[in-house]
Amino acid sequence: MKSHVCPWRHAYLFDNVLRRILHDPNKILQAYVRPAMTVLDIGCGMGFFSIGMARLVGSHGRVIAVDLQHEMLAVLRKRAARSGVEARIQTQACAPDDLGVTSPIDFALAFWMIHEVPNPTKLFQQIKTLLKPHGHFLVTEPKFHVSSEDFHETLALAKAVGWRSAGDAPIRLSRSALLRVPKPRDTRQPLLTMA
Repeated sequence: MKSHVCPWRHAYLFDNVLRRILHDPNKILQAYVRPAMTVLDIGCGMGFFSIGMARLVGSHGRVIAVDLQHEMLAVLRKRAARSGVEARIQTQACAPDDLGVTSPIDFALAFWMIHEVPNPTKLFQQIKTLLKPHGHFLVTEPKFHVSSEDFHETLALAKAVGWRSAGDAPIRLSRSALLRVPKPRDTRQPLLTMA
């Protein structure tokens, strides 16, 4: 898999009225994001999903919006302020091989960006260490850019580090998977009691 980061100016092509119809953040994420959660938007771009998730987590929740490009984060902060949710969004500049996040999270989103990551295995490992036991990770890639074969390869990398399917997540124009990390089984023997 080759990686190439979309230039920040191109993000304006994706954030438009048509996208709000095709990819309504509320409709896509309301089943996974609840009030008071801490959620992670990886490769957040200009905040299309970050702002939607900030509304879903409410005033007691938090969105950690991570992106490699400072210009994306600057636009996100302006948009969040205009939307009245800036207090709920923490922006975080990351490195190509490190998210720079240490806070435990309830949910993670990687929307149309895994194909830009130079080391997806490392990304899957990092998110696994951050995710709380009940949490989920929604991975979505664009059909017009990522083939079915490449998407299955991505999921195989996730599976190799412990991720498993948590059900279908159909999203228009996308190849998507909802992932979770299975809880370890309790291998302790039951305590014997004296009668």
